Amino acid sequence: MTKTNAMRILDRNKIAYQVHDYQKSGSISAIDVAEYLNEDIERVFKTLVTIGKSRNNYVYVIPASKELNLKKAAQCAGEKNIEMIHQKELFPLTGYVHGGCSPIGMKKTFSTFIDKSALHHQTIFISGGKIGLQIEIKPTDLEKITNCIYVDLV
Repeated sequence: MTKTNAMRILDRNKIAYQVHDYQKSGSISAIDVAEYLNEDIERVFKTLVTIGKSRNNYVYVIPASKELNLKKAAQCAGEKNIEMIHQKELFPLTGYVHGGCSPIGMKKTFSTFIDKSALHHQTIFISGGKIGLQIEIKPTDLEKITNCIYVDLV
């Protein structure tokens, strides 16, 4: 398997992770991925990229089955309001495509917030940086590599 940028960064920082391949499923949605991998939906997280009123971008990682509370998202970022970026803007901004966006290894470093429910699990699943790959990682290790903040986002 070809390593993604996210995997190379984890390897370089000696952070343990496990790769789960779901390419044969044809799934993109995090909920479908959880079902295909036969994993607890509460452990599978999706990565969302937003833009604030200040024009700064922010990354939010939330459980696959939940919706981002934009008011909470804006509050934790110190913004008046936050909105999702347009799908066509995702690749130029992050280097990732919709369905394969990982909080690890984006083109630029953005403030990253992860729903605090991740801390209830020994490991969680995030995008491996390519459609068809998930990375299973300890939330504490994800914090080390992304310099994220755990907050209530849903």
